[in-house]
Amino acid sequence: MTRKPELMAEFDDWLTIRSLPLDKAREHLRDLGKVGVPIDDVAVFQTSGTSGEPAVIVLSESFVEYAFGIMLARFERYHRKLVRDVRKIGDRVTITGGNGHFAGNGFNKLVQRLNPKLAKGFGVTFVEAEQPIDQLVDRLNAIGNVAWIVTYPSVLAILAREKQAGRLRIDPVLFTSGGETLTDDLREMVRGAFPSLKYGIADPYGCTECLALSFECSHGRKHVNEDWVILEAVDEAMQPVPDGTLSTTVLLTVLANEVQPFIRYDLGDCVRFDEAPCGCGSPFRSIQVEGRQATLVRVGEVTLSPLVFDLEHDQAQRIQLVQTGERDFELRIQLAEGAAEGPVFQEVIASVKRVFRDNGLDDVSVGTGEALPEFTASGKFHEVLPLRNTGSPT
Repeated sequence: MTRKPELMAEFDDWLTIRSLPLDKAREHLRDLGKVGVPIDDVAVFQTSGTSGEPAVIVLSESFVEYAFGIMLARFERYHRKLVRDVRKIGDRVTITGGNGHFAGNGFNKLVQRLNPKLAKGFGVTFVEAEQPIDQLVDRLNAIGNVAWIVTYPSVLAILAREKQAGRLRIDPVLFTSGGETLTDDLREMVRGAFPSLKYGIADPYGCTECLALSFECSHGRKHVNEDWVILEAVDEAMQPVPDGTLSTTVLLTVLANEVQPFIRYDLGDCVRFDEAPCGCGSPFRSIQVEGRQATLVRVGEVTLSPLVFDLEHDQAQRIQLVQTGERDFELRIQLAEGAAEGPVFQEVIASVKRVFRDNGLDDVSVGTGEALPEFTASGKFHEVLPLRNTGSPT
């Protein structure tokens, strides 16, 4: 198998071209004025670095064309009607990180440069995810006729709360989420807050390393593009697990990008291949994505999913639990206007300690942090930040 640290250490030998050494690529990525600007005939992006050092991803022109082609090839009649209807209803808005060469922002800017007519057809408006919530709400309200929003699940949670509070006045018919785990509880919460969601919440699975990794069918399943991609669900020993079993990680092989091939690349995602065939009739297997290894909290021999922590409070806009040592945690809270700090911290700390006790962890320290909750460079917001393991595989 291959992993990001080893590949990045051998970047100049990994690429099949010799015109783009790593120092030249990083110099390009440091210039925010060049987001979406190709270097010669390749596009350069970076991953968000959720699980460590960001990876530098180089896409060939043919691979970009393939990504568009494979997306269109997988469209069912349902999808074509959906896109036509949504375009007639209003604007499409992408809420993503605006401070780097990330695929969500950079790929669309690349299309705008290479094919302005195609980009205009998409009708995309970009809104930065990192801005204060009140400014985000004002920006969306100012756009007004928002039909389709593409963003992270953590942003969907914020939009749902703002809609329930009456501050957000938009009525989209479709959400598309990605980059984080969309839980069933969050899906239900968002659908309850937005009765206008005629087309629901699409949740495709992909990554910067392979833009067309999967597609979501009309039955809501995520099908792997197995005619272009090999995705192996494996256990801790990197041995295959049976369909229906949750993997420790997945290994990605994609050779369609001839400039930067990936062979058995450890993505770090926990997935489960479905056992039963899908009613849509696709011959490609489908998967359920449970999350990333890098987001799991480890305390001694106990491993916890970030989803077990209830980090919401009606007097807080954002809450983040940060692991600062094996048994030490701190809470970072962005309070709602006029909220008293003491009671909010006390109630959330009590809730977090209850989770630890329920899992046999009585000797865990949870304190208050002075810093505000932080975003990843790509604009993602993780409610739980585990202790960074420098030996992490991805």
